[in-house]
Amino acid sequence: MPSSSHCAVCYQPTSYWCSRCQEAWYCSADHLQSDWPRHRKTCRPPAATPTTTSHTFTMTPTPNSMVSVTAIHFPANEDKPRLVTVNCMPPGDLSSGPCPTPLVQPWFPDGRYSSLTLTQGLNQEPLRFPLQVWYDGDALSRGSPVNRSVYRITSGQAVRAWSGPVVVLKFSGSRRQGYSEASLNDLPALSAYFLGFK
Repeated sequence: MPSSSHCAVCYQPTSYWCSRCQEAWYCSADHLQSDWPRHRKTCRPPAATPTTTSHTFTMTPTPNSMVSVTAIHFPANEDKPRLVTVNCMPPGDLSSGPCPTPLVQPWFPDGRYSSLTLTQGLNQEPLRFPLQVWYDGDALSRGSPVNRSVYRITSGQAVRAWSGPVVVLKFSGSRRQGYSEASLNDLPALSAYFLGFK
């Protein structure tokens, strides 16, 4: 997969894609949401043809089958991001793809969340370990306050007002077949992302 392409809505160059199918490219969460009625008809995880199109997971795996990874949580009402443990459900078979499924519901209690994959960091350099950013794209329109921890690491200069919680997982390589431990060393790339994301 190329490290960048063009937004499906405005055709601007971008390095963010739909994290579910990894085929559609978008320059912003707003464009992903506005294109969703069209895109949902063809959005399928790689090597899969499931009938569901949401990021809601209904399987209840046993605790012994879980994989845990460290992620970065940007709490909406705190000034600093912090490291958290995210449980991931291992893939049951190849139709669900080779990557474990992160269970991010505890950070999004209303069940509304989307994700984008960040493939470029500072100065548009490719990230060896892409970052998957989970967020609630509608939180601001529902009256949620601006995310204080994102606001603080960007010194209030972000183009987009981030609202609601944000959880970031780190892929274990460019093929995105698993996750590795995220750390606060990933903050510079995330800060650049938050500053430039429209």
